[in-house]
Amino acid sequence: MSIKQLARKTVRNLTPYQSARRLGGNGDIWLNANESPFSNEYSVSGERLNRYSTCQPTELIAAYADYAGVRYEQVLTSRGADEGIELLIRAFCEPNQDSIIYCPPTYGMYAISAEIFDVKTKTVPLTEQWQLDLPAIANNLEGTKLVFVCSPNNPTGNLIDRDDIEALLEMTAGNALVVVDEAYIDFCPEATTADLLGRYPNLVILRTLSKAFALAGLRCGFTLAHPDIIELLLKIIAPYPVPVPVTEIAVQALSESGRAKTKFQVLDISANRAYLQAGLGMLDGVTVFDGYGNYLLVRFPDSDELFKALWEHGIILRRSPIENCIRISIGSRDECEKTLAFIREQLTQNSEKRTAL
Repeated sequence: MSIKQLARKTVRNLTPYQSARRLGGNGDIWLNANESPFSNEYSVSGERLNRYSTCQPTELIAAYADYAGVRYEQVLTSRGADEGIELLIRAFCEPNQDSIIYCPPTYGMYAISAEIFDVKTKTVPLTEQWQLDLPAIANNLEGTKLVFVCSPNNPTGNLIDRDDIEALLEMTAGNALVVVDEAYIDFCPEATTADLLGRYPNLVILRTLSKAFALAGLRCGFTLAHPDIIELLLKIIAPYPVPVPVTEIAVQALSESGRAKTKFQVLDISANRAYLQAGLGMLDGVTVFDGYGNYLLVRFPDSDELFKALWEHGIILRRSPIENCIRISIGSRDECEKTLAFIREQLTQNSEKRTAL
């Protein structure tokens, strides 16, 4: 028996999530992973590295609870929000029995994490307006333990209607958890559902420092939920999930000065998003969808040809599962200007070729 044959059948047949780094590329402008263009400096003491970290560092939990406006006992920190997804599936879903619901087009790790743990997936696509199809979700709730909702949604960029989220929470009360992924909420904090935690014990919120806080490489995420849910997740989380340097940096980022810097950088990114949206929107045949995160979804006349040209020119963007669409992360103003200029030039050349034919 080969080594591969020793592995679980599920793992042998699994197609891993195609992250930006897995897909590779070779360029000067990287706008494919929804990363921040800012690189901030932090101090790390290097002390206590001979000791294991605390499972849930008090200073980090307190800092994020204060930032999110929730109670200390409603917060769990983990290795990115991705670990939060896995913890919820492991804690609440019986393998080969229970299901999750996710609503494409959306973040792919919900389905992959479920598949890894032999948990069934039910897909209930978003409506044409990229909103929840509540009747269809209601028809698929039997045997479902978790319903994943991403808002702002990745890759579409739109917000999910708050009334629909509340209706979903009512619909699933006592039977399933609604997991609202707010990875990009720092770009539109007024749209958070954190204020609903006190009213709905079946609400779970996923957060991260990867996007607005410019700490994608730190891998620090948070789960906000009823204390009973946090207690269950603590039963299965790794003994030392947050390294000491991660805690030190995250606490600095969540300090008063750290938050002020993040707020300023979010305003800068939002301005660049508006610039790119306006510029792309002026091009013939191009549709730019309204976005609330640090990225835009854009439909082009021939996205495959354009994507390839950008890639070969060293401008690395992200293909979208939505027909003829490309997702563009918002970078620095210089990166946005160069990307817009190349796209404009490329589309002009393509138009001239078609006219000549």
